[in-house]
Amino acid sequence: MDFQTVMSELEALGKERTKKIYMSNGAHEPLFGVATGAMKPIAKKIKINQSLAEELYATGNYDAMYFAGIIADPKGMTESDYDRWIDGAYFYMLSDYVVAVTLSESDIAQEVADKWIASGDELKMSAGWSCYCWMLGNRKDTEFSESKISSMLESVKETIAESPERTKSAMNNFIYTVGVSYLPLHEKAVETAQQIGIVELKRANKKSSFLHAYENIQKEVDRGKLGFKRKYVRC
Repeated sequence: MDFQTVMSELEALGKERTKKIYMSNGAHEPLFGVATGAMKPIAKKIKINQSLAEELYATGNYDAMYFAGIIADPKGMTESDYDRWIDGAYFYMLSDYVVAVTLSESDIAQEVADKWIASGDELKMSAGWSCYCWMLGNRKDTEFSESKISSMLESVKETIAESPERTKSAMNNFIYTVGVSYLPLHEKAVETAQQIGIVELKRANKKSSFLHAYENIQKEVDRGKLGFKRKYVRC
């Protein structure tokens, strides 16, 4: 399936209502408004195709960029490829749910995510923390350094209050994910979440939302989900 065919199929799947929802979250033209589940049949036909993924991502069309993440070859992408993708990710649904997800399946995920977390750039930091969430929720606990994850929890505790809004959200999610999916530091994540308390997320032209990692961890524990790992990261 070539580039033009994919673009035509995506356009045909677009819905005005979905488009409005994406735009209210920060997407801008060009986009079609395709529900992510509706992309699966096309993805099944293509499977993995990195060169097509690159063509689609370069369009700047939100739906094409999202689909690019589904058919990309994470292990075939280099650090400079990921840097180029994060530079093109203009809002959090791309940085955290396309680029971070794709990166999380690569062998260089931790080193690239570490670099982005240290960058000081809101969406790069958000993508870096999100990448760790995707990894921790999927990979074996033994693939991570306990001391490193512990120091990352300390870093969140010290810096979340003054971090940019999207980064705050990803940091909060990191505490939650460690608390639920990374058993060696479950207790520390719970303690950190209690110390931080409720995190206010300010959003332009919308009411603030309030995040509480401690409560959310407890809900999962009550549901018997402690130690939960996803089988797949990408849809």
